[in-house]
Amino acid sequence: MADVASEGREELKLIGFWVSPFVHRVQVALHLKGITSYEYLEEDLTNKSHLLLASNPVRKKVPVLLHGGKPVCESMLIVQYLDDAFPGAGPALLPADPYDRAVARFWAAYADDILEQRQ
Repeated sequence: MADVASEGREELKLIGFWVSPFVHRVQVALHLKGITSYEYLEEDLTNKSHLLLASNPVRKKVPVLLHGGKPVCESMLIVQYLDDAFPGAGPALLPADPYDRAVARFWAAYADDILEQRQ
């Protein structure tokens, strides 16, 4: 599978923290889409970088995907963005049918709520 990030696409960077399940979601999505040429930037959450604070000034959390310098925040939004920005790469991450897509988003939001309660 050709790496779409290396086919003249803009630079991708992922700001993350190694233990975050939300970062893992994005990493799995990138892998499923066949996007392996991205820079992973490990974030020190006790001393947040200027890049993280500038990229996600509202929540100041990881993950953040930078695509050509433009930030996309929140793991599920990043997953949806990857489907939209790289439609020909790998399988679709979310269903095409609007109802099925809404159901997938519901369960992802439910899982997010559970994970956030445990942190």
